[in-house]
Amino acid sequence: MANAQSNHAFQDGEWFKFRIHYGIFNASFATLEVKEKTFNNKPVYHVVGKGKSTGALHWFFKVDDNYETYFDKKSGKPYRFIRQIDEGGHTRDIQIDFDHKDKEALVFNRKYDSKATYPIQDDVHDMLSSFYYLRNNLEVEGLEIGDVMHLNMFFDDEHFDFQLKFLGREVVKTKLGKIATLKFRPYVMAGRVFEEKESLTLWVSDDKNRMPVKIKANLAVGSLDADIDAFKGLKHPLRIIMD
Repeated sequence: MANAQSNHAFQDGEWFKFRIHYGIFNASFATLEVKEKTFNNKPVYHVVGKGKSTGALHWFFKVDDNYETYFDKKSGKPYRFIRQIDEGGHTRDIQIDFDHKDKEALVFNRKYDSKATYPIQDDVHDMLSSFYYLRNNLEVEGLEIGDVMHLNMFFDDEHFDFQLKFLGREVVKTKLGKIATLKFRPYVMAGRVFEEKESLTLWVSDDKNRMPVKIKANLAVGSLDADIDAFKGLKHPLRIIMD
């Protein structure tokens, strides 16, 4: 991977909408939005991801999730991460502030009004900033099936060696048309949300956008599919394969 975010794959105003299927349910929609902001006098990207259950699923298994990250426009280093979830009554409300100078993460569990400090490394990322960092810094030239990329991720209160395995190239049929994609297997932490480490598969567009196109996940309580439904504000033209 490259060491700087010089060639951004995204820009201010980028917005994605995904249709989520959970088992037999057309469960919900989720969105991801990028905005330019200032955080502690530093220029940052503020990314907000939201997901909410709809229809019949909402009566059986309510989902109302909000994820946010503020990361440096140049380095991609995160300054603040917010995770607010309500999934079937399981709730979390966590705010993490990253102090890169003192190499500390202050974790504020707002649900229990508790705070704790943990040591961090220089290259740390949160679960959302890591995706945008990889979009910018993924080098596909010479990428071979089976290659694994590593990223240092801090999640809730612990470090996690996030690994991304390249599975190959694939054309994916979407509502928007057929899109050439790069297929990856993110290795996730088993037990909390996911059934096992290899429970997640991700497809991103094989172009300069690295746009998320499709996600498949085997969860501890079922299976989930997310498909791109709409977008706006892409930095680069999206390539649609015409038959």
